Formats: sequence, structure tokens, C-alpha cells
Amino acid sequence: MFDFIVSIVILAAFALLAGAFFLYRRGNTKQAVLMAVLAAVMIVNVAIWLIPTADGGSLSDVAASGEN
Repeated sequence: MFDFIVSIVILAAFALLAGAFFLYRRGNTKQAVLMAVLAAVMIVNVAIWLIPTADGGSLSDVAASGEN
């Protein structure tokens, strides 16, 4: 289930980036920047969960195993 949620978040981030690009081209700069910032926050959040830690595991692995 976690993989599905991560996939949806990444797809939504790319959709936000595409929407921000089109809004920026139409001259709606403020909303385009806000959409791009939201997409960046979403991508960084996924990266935090998926990038391996020093011991080789990721936060998602620790959450799935139930360890503290």
C-alpha cells in the first residue's frame, strides 16, 4: 500500500509541475510558484522516506518492520 501512495504522490507532484508551467506561461506567476513549491515539498517528503539511512535501510523499511 505504501508503494501505491508514494506513486500517487509522485504523479501528483509531476502534475503540479506541469500545471505550474502552464500557469506561468499564461502570466499567473504567483499561483505557478506556489504550485511548484508544493510539488518540491512533496518530492522532498518522498525522498526523506525512500533515501537509505547510514545503516542501509530507509524510513519506509523501518516503518514496515515495526521497529522503533
